[in-house]
Amino acid sequence: MTLSASERLRQFRQLFSSEDHVITVINADPDAIASAMAVNRLLWRRVATTTICHVNIINRPDNLAMVRLLRVKMKHFDSVDLSSFTRTVMVDSQPDHHERLASISPDVVIDHHPDVGFKAPYTDIRPNYGATATILTEYLRAAKIKPSVNLATGLYHAIKTDTSNFERQTLIEDIRAFQFLFRLANVHLARKIEQAEMRLDYLQYFQLALQNMIVQKKRIYTHLGQVINPDICVLVADFYMRLNSITWSIVSGIYDQKLIIILRNDGIRKNAGTVAHKGFGQFGSAGGHKSMARAELNLADLNHHVDTQNHQRIQRWIIDHIERRAGKGTPASGP
Repeated sequence: MTLSASERLRQFRQLFSSEDHVITVINADPDAIASAMAVNRLLWRRVATTTICHVNIINRPDNLAMVRLLRVKMKHFDSVDLSSFTRTVMVDSQPDHHERLASISPDVVIDHHPDVGFKAPYTDIRPNYGATATILTEYLRAAKIKPSVNLATGLYHAIKTDTSNFERQTLIEDIRAFQFLFRLANVHLARKIEQAEMRLDYLQYFQLALQNMIVQKKRIYTHLGQVINPDICVLVADFYMRLNSITWSIVSGIYDQKLIIILRNDGIRKNAGTVAHKGFGQFGSAGGHKSMARAELNLADLNHHVDTQNHQRIQRWIIDHIERRAGKGTPASGP
């Protein structure tokens, strides 16, 4: 039976008491940050303290701008003592989505990614939703809370980002939440956040991407080698999807002794999340949505499968694994 927003809110709130010290753990991106902000608002004056903690390093200029312009207070995972908190919330992620999250047993999980079967005292996982921010907006409305301008702007930006301006997987619920937030958000502030996406030193990677790209069956591949920020792979992959002849974009790079692989497609072809999981799940973390997916593989675990010191061989290895699953045809052969 599908629960109403009011019933979900009631079950969520009944887990907490006025004595609780609550930490919300996220893998920081716009949807996760805004959703954590909403959790803090829902628990305001209902618990002793609330803290937002991120497990990743925030490097993307737009994410940094979001934190700064919306005045979001957060701490890094390494600087907090989890034992000092009585309740743990996880939003826009599940424990198997990041190695740092795997060590956490949250009391609450609220997410829009595919359900991996993790059990917590309270879970609300809706894979059909375009953004976790939509779910938290429903909670706010059920609680009859009018979000502040900063919170509304964060949630508004999160829904726009995770649905790619409603070009990716979207439900009518996402549109309703967006319409509600539009009246309360500062759209000029949101535009400032969006326009902070690019840094001058990122341009070198676009040049490298164009030099190294391989096009095969309307699929474009690029391996960037060592990158200063894995989100560069995301920016390049999204850039390639603007080409009218491209149906898939696969961009990889090496960061922190990991091979990062970003997949994008036009939403018409095979499911990118499924392709990522079947192609790379045996080597590490891999999965995502129909039109966007990601894999993170430890280099040490790949040494028996590919020469991780040779960027050309890495690229050919990725092509081989994608071509077997992204479409018909003979897999690409390595050099």
